[in-house]
Amino acid sequence: MHTRILGQGLEVSAIGMGAMGMSQSYGPNPGDRDDMINVLRDAVDLGITFFDTAEVYGPYVNEELVGEALEPLKGRVTIATKFGWRIEGGKSVGLDSTPDRIRQVADDSLRRLRVDTLDLFYQHRVDPDVPIEEVAGIVGELVQAGKVRHFGLSEASASTIRAAHAVFPVTALQSEYSLWTRDPETEIIPTLAELGIGLVPFSPLGKGFLTGSVDAATSFAEGDVRSTIPRFSAENRAANQTLVAHVKGLADAKGATPGQIALAWLLAQQPWIVPIPGTRRTSRVQENAGSTAVALSADEVSDLNAIASRVGVQGDRYNEQHMSYVNR
Repeated sequence: MHTRILGQGLEVSAIGMGAMGMSQSYGPNPGDRDDMINVLRDAVDLGITFFDTAEVYGPYVNEELVGEALEPLKGRVTIATKFGWRIEGGKSVGLDSTPDRIRQVADDSLRRLRVDTLDLFYQHRVDPDVPIEEVAGIVGELVQAGKVRHFGLSEASASTIRAAHAVFPVTALQSEYSLWTRDPETEIIPTLAELGIGLVPFSPLGKGFLTGSVDAATSFAEGDVRSTIPRFSAENRAANQTLVAHVKGLADAKGATPGQIALAWLLAQQPWIVPIPGTRRTSRVQENAGSTAVALSADEVSDLNAIASRVGVQGDRYNEQHMSYVNR
């Protein structure tokens, strides 16, 4: 697999992997931990070197899983994790990017991930009670101390990105971006291009919708976060099938899968975009990695843009509570 450069010269595989779903959010968690360890190691064998986790996933257990799986592969992988939540009684209970909390998370994440330095340390969500300049300064101190290599933000507004970058260089922004979530295109992507910051889209397959495996008749298991998301109501799933049908038609014509087309579209947007699809299966990792070999012509990209703009998307991408945390 070829590589891409995020901000500040951070080189990673063109497709990364999000590990969150191995510990939460998509129904019952896998029963066999060793299976997930094998999937993560298989991903490296398939050329993926960029892995995403966070202390809040679980909480804690996802970092522990990633740490155990990738410890034998030190030097071959880049691991991103995140701070920014207050965790009590095994649950996140609000935002917390106070200096002491950031320092504590860094130390705890180093231990759970079994590394000497955190490759990329994102603020998971912007904390309105802590100036972003202060957050950037603390992460800068952690870089100077050798505990962190790169600073990232997640779901931040253009003004917040600029303010943070002025204090300490931001390497990457992680935000939802896909054919059916195009919010970053208006202000965020031009800001990143200007400042030399990479974009790491999470949910690049629309939480599974763009793979064609979800339709109006789909039933979500208990604990599946999609059952709480307006965009995944039965009515909205039915309304949003037009886009998926178009993606599937192009996939069939090119001998690819709908998911590969969705990822290839993202890769075609900018050379500094690195999607991080998540999965629990090696077969899906292989499929995702194969998207780097799917070439879309300028006309095909334009056609996908046009259909996505024309049909639009029905339903918000988060419920009201979670929407309040984004674009601050």
